[in-house]
Amino acid sequence: MVGLLSLSLLLPAEALSQTRRRSTVQRRGASSNARQQHNASGDARAEGASRVAGQIKLLSRFLYLYGRITNGFDAAAEASSRGETNAAATEQTEQSKAAVRQNLRNVRDGLDDMELHFRTTPELQRYYTSLAGVAASAADAEEKAAANQFDQAGRALIEVINRLTNVLLEMR
Repeated sequence: MVGLLSLSLLLPAEALSQTRRRSTVQRRGASSNARQQHNASGDARAEGASRVAGQIKLLSRFLYLYGRITNGFDAAAEASSRGETNAAATEQTEQSKAAVRQNLRNVRDGLDDMELHFRTTPELQRYYTSLAGVAASAADAEEKAAANQFDQAGRALIEVINRLTNVLLEMR
């Protein structure tokens, strides 16, 4: 009889404690979902800002080298006009120009990918309007380089960096 009485006293206590746990878990889950959504939005924005910063760094390094290389193109053109170059030097200059053009295509492709990412990621779409067109500006630089207008192509890339910097500032 005592065993049955003690069992009946323990049973309601267990049932009551289980109810409390369930309600506590449900509350945590609801606030946890809101927190996860906020973190996902912040994570997407941080990842987007990181991509923009990476492109700025890449373009800055590229422009530093680009300026040095295109100065070499100008010097080679002057030497060629004076008849001071040989066929090997001319061939090397043309290979360098082709490599620069290919690198400009790669830059444009990277910017295209970043624009697509911003356009298709809901958390980043509000920044897409500021970012839209940077790949087209890089394509413009690519066209200018194809026409041997390397100085103007470099200026177009500087404008791309300026726009990317504005997007990054907007994302803060």
